[in-house]
Amino acid sequence: MQAPDILAENQIAMEQKAPMLRDGALNGLVVVITGGGTGLGRSMAEQCLRLGARVAITSRKQESLDKATTEMATLGEVMSVACDVREADQVDAMRDAVLARWGRIDALVNNAAGNFISPTERLSPKAFRTIIDIVLIGTVNCSLSFGKHWIAKGEKDKCMLNVVTTYAWTGSGYVVPSACAKAGVLALTRSLAAEWGRLGIRTNAVAPGPFPTKGAWSRLLPGELVEKFDMRKKVPLGRLGEHHELADLVTYLLSPYSAYVNGEVVTIDGGEWLKGAGQFNLLEQIEPGMWDAIELLVRGTKGS
Repeated sequence: MQAPDILAENQIAMEQKAPMLRDGALNGLVVVITGGGTGLGRSMAEQCLRLGARVAITSRKQESLDKATTEMATLGEVMSVACDVREADQVDAMRDAVLARWGRIDALVNNAAGNFISPTERLSPKAFRTIIDIVLIGTVNCSLSFGKHWIAKGEKDKCMLNVVTTYAWTGSGYVVPSACAKAGVLALTRSLAAEWGRLGIRTNAVAPGPFPTKGAWSRLLPGELVEKFDMRKKVPLGRLGEHHELADLVTYLLSPYSAYVNGEVVTIDGGEWLKGAGQFNLLEQIEPGMWDAIELLVRGTKGS
């Protein structure tokens, strides 16, 4: 099986199936999704729109945001704001742009992330810090910006949802910066749930297993690695996740139906982490001399 075949097999997974929730389940809600223009973030955004929410998507690249916004406009009210979540002032400006258009924000999905595979000893401090800044600091910046606004205005029934991963609690070799950052986001989730729950802000997380996306998939398992290390073999259900399955879970946790769910981390991975902790530990099978070639492949997919 060649590398593109797994993505082709899962094209159906990226296509919409009937939502789990009833029509109009998110009517009246304004949802902000970071990293919402591509991949899983876009699937979440599309599902929110189908259920009646108004959705703002963000990422660093306005060009990709414009394309996504145009394509999603048939589903409902959607806007885009370019924002580097690592920069607190940009996050505040993004928040204010959404408020200027719709006058309210009801939910924040911290989905923006960055990751790549590498033996830890090959990482520079800058490479390590890049992932920490996007995943952990970016989530902190957004959580503080939106949380402070809601608290200052005395607004209730608000929701923050963070995207983590199962190796946030198991750890995993070869993606150590991501594991450290996601562990921090997991701690943030539970801490804010305990502290801000009394203020009417629910904070939860989802921990997806392997869900194929074109950009992230090619960076994490570039070239023939996607064939050699077939993630399906690690999943007891014997398949990869389908985008609509994660989108259904996310929209449930954003909806009023989950009003008593707070501080929870919901795993959706087909049982993968129970079968073998450390999603990328299997990369120990790679010969040391292969890492230079792999790094070139990863760099070649940057920004895809």
